Amino acid sequence: MTEDLSGAISRRSLFAMIGKTAGIAVMYEAMASMAYAAESTFKGPIKLAGAPMGASVLILGSGWAGMVSAYELRKAGYKVQILEYNNRAGGRNWSLYGGDTYTELGGFTQHVGFDKGLYLNPGPWRIPHHHRGVLHYAQLLGVQLEPFIQLNYNAYVHSTAAFGGKPKRYREVEADFDGYIAELLSKSMRQGALDQAVTKEDREILLAALKNWGALDNNYAYTKSEKQSDRRGFLHPPGGGMDAMPIPSDPLSLDDMIQSRMWSAIGASKSYDVQQTMFQPVGGMGMLGKAFGKELADVIRFNSKVIDIKQDASGVTATYVDTVKGGAPQTAHGDYCICTIPASVLSQIPINVGAPMQAAINNLPYSASTKVGLQMKRRFWEEDEAIYGGITYTDQPNRMIGYPSSDFFKKGKGVLLAAYTFGSGAVEYTAMSPAERVQKTLDYTANIHPQARTEFDTGVGVGWHRVPFTLGCAGSWTEATRAAHYKDICAIDGRIMLAGEHVSMIPAWQEGAVLSALDAVQRLHSHIVQGA
Repeated sequence: MTEDLSGAISRRSLFAMIGKTAGIAVMYEAMASMAYAAESTFKGPIKLAGAPMGASVLILGSGWAGMVSAYELRKAGYKVQILEYNNRAGGRNWSLYGGDTYTELGGFTQHVGFDKGLYLNPGPWRIPHHHRGVLHYAQLLGVQLEPFIQLNYNAYVHSTAAFGGKPKRYREVEADFDGYIAELLSKSMRQGALDQAVTKEDREILLAALKNWGALDNNYAYTKSEKQSDRRGFLHPPGGGMDAMPIPSDPLSLDDMIQSRMWSAIGASKSYDVQQTMFQPVGGMGMLGKAFGKELADVIRFNSKVIDIKQDASGVTATYVDTVKGGAPQTAHGDYCICTIPASVLSQIPINVGAPMQAAINNLPYSASTKVGLQMKRRFWEEDEAIYGGITYTDQPNRMIGYPSSDFFKKGKGVLLAAYTFGSGAVEYTAMSPAERVQKTLDYTANIHPQARTEFDTGVGVGWHRVPFTLGCAGSWTEATRAAHYKDICAIDGRIMLAGEHVSMIPAWQEGAVLSALDAVQRLHSHIVQGA
């Protein structure tokens, strides 16, 4: 940060101050008004050359990291084989359809009763526009994508402790919060509080930006008006003929807005990871796993539970058992190995790696998460409330309700992602039986959508710490554990490398697994070529 002797602060510092005071949206509005906003860049797919003839790589796991590794190494000339625990490819890239059966740890078996074409994505459900790695392979595999609607101003924000537990439309909360913040900032500027820090020209530009952004009146106040109602919605919208005159709506009071804490939901869609445009595969996220699995069908051995991993001077040998047929343990061998088994599971498998990598594996806990899908007899959120896609946020344990971003106006049944939880709420959910998860979620949903009780048809709930092939949602790094173990988990340990979302700086995202795999195959290839 630079400062001149007059005491005025730099534009960078001004933007930072606005961001800390009023949030990213205000800061970006100011930056855009003063032409200080920019885009980021991205790297394309990799190219490998010079693979030693006959060199082989054993890959453990056919999630994103495993399949990207296999695809790129095979393309470069390596012999590859994959051992996969499940009877399908994709790992956490997974959709549950009607007719599917899923058994979690503890023995609970769920028979999915969704109608044809309906599904729940227990794992990832959206692809950000800048996750170019995932988008690259989706195009490569011919998987059709469609828009995913993250932000819907007509969805709800709900607090059990505010406004009698009645939900408010997202647009009402955002418009009122933005309006009051814009009013407060404009007062500060007009009263001379920033005279020594901002030039007169900058102040005039920022005041104009705040007035426009917050829908303020000519006195820079956020009050009931047609301009304000054009953001939050009218009590009576503009019409035609004798019914034409609009009636503005009353904003929530500043005190009620602050105390409700509903404003905490407003920033959810401003994060870089979930900004528009976002995508989803047509027919469910699992369509990507299915397509990649088909591409690599000749190298994947399914129903193979790895129980031991050993390396020596001749290569890496994995011992596995057939989870369906049983029988004696079998082995698979490769000159090298890329292991994508989640650390939560890998920590329970004997593997002869060095102490630093073993410590990294053992010290990486996995976050808790639960998803519950409820099939409804009709798409009442569209028919009754004009909600087409997007997310409702609540302070109840289910945390959010995701509305389907496809099949709009389709008659018949639909599936709500009626719970998507993390942290303590997910731990509580995971401790329940699947039937209890579904019932609790229905109760929470009915507090926002009363129709849910009579429209409910069937449901399914997945608690990720009960999923046998991951034992958790995603690698849960902290600043301290990254400092202690991240380099070690990324290292080449003899003939073994690890890859996956947990071996990335963007855990829990599919892109993290893709980028981790691309980095691993490039470094392993260089290591092999240099040693050949």
